[in-house]
Amino acid sequence: MKINTNAWNKFRYTLYTPGYDLIARIFANSRKRSIDSLEVKNGDKVLIVGAGTGLDLEFLPGNCDITATDLTPSMVERIKKRNQTLNLQLRSIEMDGQALTFENEFFDKIILHLILAVIPDPYACIREASRVLKKGGTVVVFDKFVPKGKRVSLKRRFVNLFANLIASDLTRNFESIVKTSGLTVVSDEAADWNGNFRLIKLIKNN
Repeated sequence: MKINTNAWNKFRYTLYTPGYDLIARIFANSRKRSIDSLEVKNGDKVLIVGAGTGLDLEFLPGNCDITATDLTPSMVERIKKRNQTLNLQLRSIEMDGQALTFENEFFDKIILHLILAVIPDPYACIREASRVLKKGGTVVVFDKFVPKGKRVSLKRRFVNLFANLIASDLTRNFESIVKTSGLTVVSDEAADWNGNFRLIKLIKNN
């Protein structure tokens, strides 16, 4: 039986919503570093896929047009509530990151924070991000992946049986995921937890 499905993710993240910020805020510095590297400009159309409760919003400038999507309705409501204070140019939409409903080449910048290791099909997610990104546009990724050039250990596979049920997949290989996207890696830096988390910037050349 497949554990990681949209139905399961929607169920568990509905349960997690009230306490989500308490845990996810530990990554605030990495979120900021990642978004700063996007160099968002006045009027840019910015998409956040799997936005959660909207913790990325506080690091975005007020002069851009932001679209935040998430699969879970309770998360989307939290995003809207957060923006009552921030007052950004924002629309928050319930949407599956594996099947975005936006037209091709619509966004200038895309944020994929803590989503590629959670979503059932990360290949579909990053291909969709590439599809809706303008030529010359950039994507930032912050997430946990198997270290480059290393195989998944038996210990990691065992721990992943539990981690994938309650949190995210610990066995995903970013290099294989990005290979299908048509995006080019611009930078790749170690981040939290001794480099198990990475900050990656991508560009769409064609």
